[in-house]
Amino acid sequence: MNVPATEEQIRTLAYSLWEEAGCPEGQAETFWAKAQEQLGVESSDVKSDAAS
Repeated sequence: MNVPATEEQIRTLAYSLWEEAGCPEGQAETFWAKAQEQLGVESSDVKSDAAS
């Protein structure tokens, strides 16, 4: 069964990727997109709170 990733899963992975990269400023969207890509999520599948 293929369960879609939740926003919380994307957020957690994006934060981990950001920390691994040394916490660079101003790249939240980049790390969000990388997390979605790694989790196999289409950008339209899960919307962030900012888009609501």
